Amino acid sequence: MTFDLPPMLTEDAVRAALAEDLGRAGDVTTQATIPARAQARATIVAREPGVVAGVPAARAAFALMDAEIIFDAKAIDGARVAPGALVALVSGPARPILSAERVALNFLGRLSGIATLTARYVSAVAETSARICDTRKTTPLLRALEKYAVRCGGGVNHRFGLDDAVLIKDNHVAVAGGVIPALRAAKANVGHLVKIEIEVDTLDQLRDVLDEGADAVLLDNMTPDDLRSAVALVSGRMICEASGGVTLASVAEIAKSGVDLISVGALTHSAPVFDFGLDMDIL
Repeated sequence: MTFDLPPMLTEDAVRAALAEDLGRAGDVTTQATIPARAQARATIVAREPGVVAGVPAARAAFALMDAEIIFDAKAIDGARVAPGALVALVSGPARPILSAERVALNFLGRLSGIATLTARYVSAVAETSARICDTRKTTPLLRALEKYAVRCGGGVNHRFGLDDAVLIKDNHVAVAGGVIPALRAAKANVGHLVKIEIEVDTLDQLRDVLDEGADAVLLDNMTPDDLRSAVALVSGRMICEASGGVTLASVAEIAKSGVDLISVGALTHSAPVFDFGLDMDIL
């Protein structure tokens, strides 16, 4: 599968990151130490095994800094790489290559870290029918990129924001006066194409949901035994999503309960940064 994002989504984020890094005076270190006409070649290499994501963002960082820079990608997003794998060759004016280096590696490292962690979760549930999905626990203003990285790692996306689906959480239920009033209010106030999911903590709440009806139910912090009971109660009438404190150590057992989806906040809020190196030579 080929992974990509509209260039505008990538470039807007990269442009903002470059502006943040360049500050008010630009790269004063490079300006002071590197001749204006110096040319250089750089290699970007993976220093650990994992899944690559963010190559277009890295390319954009160099292109936005100087259109004369040549970025030759040797790995595509979604590719698995081994330590020492060449990810890209970069050549052109030395100054802008040096100035864009950190932003390019920040995006590559962050997004590849998410893709790599996602791939580990996906592998852990490979013997089941469960799919791994993300949450809204993303870095502010980087959600589209981070959810893209989840897809590169083999996961699927939950809702992107508050506006694309109804997800009735425990606090909504508490304020609305219960599961049934919350569901009835949602059905009365959203359009016919808007999906409705509701969170439950107990099997009794689930029975109320089944009586009222919904598109999906989020089974929050349930034990594997309760998850199995919940899946049996639902019996295919709605999508079952497990959530709450999911780890690599627990995800396989959760998947064996028969749930359709397992949402994992750690994919985006706790993924380690993937280690890339960039080394330069003067041409």
